[in-house]
Amino acid sequence: MGQHAIGPVTPLTSRRLLARLARVQRDGRLPSVVAGLVRDGELVWSGGYGDVPGDPVDLQYRIGSITKTVTAVLVLQLVDEGLLGLDDPLESVLGDVGYGDRPVRELLAHDSGMQAEPHGSWWERSEGVSFEELVAANDGSTRAFDPRERFHYSNLGYGLLGEVVARLRGAPWWECAQARVLGPLGMVRTTYLPQQPCVDGFSVHPYAGTLTPEPATDTAAMAPAGQLWSTVGDLATYARFLLDGHPDVLSRAWLDRMATPRAGAAATGLDSAYGLGLQLLAGGSGTVVGHGGSMPGFLAACFVDRSRRTGAVLLANATTGLPTSTTGVALLEDLEDQEPSVVHAWKPNVQVPGRFAELLGVWHWGNTPHVFELDGDQLVVRLRGVATYRFAEQHGRIVGVEGYQAGEELHVVRREDGSVSHLDLATFVFTREPYDATAPVPGGAPD
Repeated sequence: MGQHAIGPVTPLTSRRLLARLARVQRDGRLPSVVAGLVRDGELVWSGGYGDVPGDPVDLQYRIGSITKTVTAVLVLQLVDEGLLGLDDPLESVLGDVGYGDRPVRELLAHDSGMQAEPHGSWWERSEGVSFEELVAANDGSTRAFDPRERFHYSNLGYGLLGEVVARLRGAPWWECAQARVLGPLGMVRTTYLPQQPCVDGFSVHPYAGTLTPEPATDTAAMAPAGQLWSTVGDLATYARFLLDGHPDVLSRAWLDRMATPRAGAAATGLDSAYGLGLQLLAGGSGTVVGHGGSMPGFLAACFVDRSRRTGAVLLANATTGLPTSTTGVALLEDLEDQEPSVVHAWKPNVQVPGRFAELLGVWHWGNTPHVFELDGDQLVVRLRGVATYRFAEQHGRIVGVEGYQAGEELHVVRREDGSVSHLDLATFVFTREPYDATAPVPGGAPD
């Protein structure tokens, strides 16, 4: 079986991607837009359109709420280390503050019911205030909804989460972000304030088409919600982290939890949802995960398709005009259309795990046959050829890892002579023959 390396995109693919970027720049009236695509962890294409003063891979733009994902990673590091619980209320760390009774989990997923913005001058376009000033102006009396009533995006919530990180680490949020996320990932061009080469942010006059400069503010206590500046190159590195995790930052298992839907809005239906710090969008192989961002003068997106192992980064220096999420997904679709993802090669099993050996083959739930087969080190259950459940051995137990029975244990029930009588899966009984009269079929075997 031969192996073939897949390098950068073809000239035709590059042309098509640049054409999409050009249409986005023209239609959105963007001073400039830059983008990059990742495949299998490597940056395979980058481009820019408009007034791009330099290398589009190394040019800094403000990334807005992509910053929130860094804050979420910092919080989950604390949880992973046992220094914080997802269900711990804010007041357990911050003391008597507004919304102090809200659990960390709710703030990460934006279903705490908190107000969207902090009181005072619009924080995104104003010089920031201290944490003490922030909590003094936001006492929790102006909630938008009851806790867990519905998804309601809250910038204020992430300002508070950043202070949780700072208190438990004994260092400012930004120092924690550098030391525990950006540094280990090698994201040296992601900074708190802009560093050359960088672009200025603008808003575009709706009728004259002229540019109004936007301020590059220091948002201080609200920085964990949207302060950072970054590049296509650095965000491509971050996309690789979102695909695989990193041993010095956060594991793939934790990223799986971050990418699990926790909250969503009725208006968006199944098109989008929110996990523990990550946005989830319908698209690609099914779902893409990451985050969009906006600050006055800037728009950004960083999304990955974890099944296809691709990612898209998008940056522009305009307040409005770029549909970041849909454009990011569209670039991923362009890449897939032109150069389809290559699935992992099938490999024969060297040996069958002992616990699975006697379970392979056909088992019946009532009259319905299910095929139990081995896929690597997992036991897959197929109904009419479609995988419905997956199981793995965990600490001597056979536990569901995908499908309706995820988290449930598959019990192998034996006869007195040691042979397998039936399987019990959360009261679902599987037998080798339909409605086996010798097994305890719920309701009894039919006559």
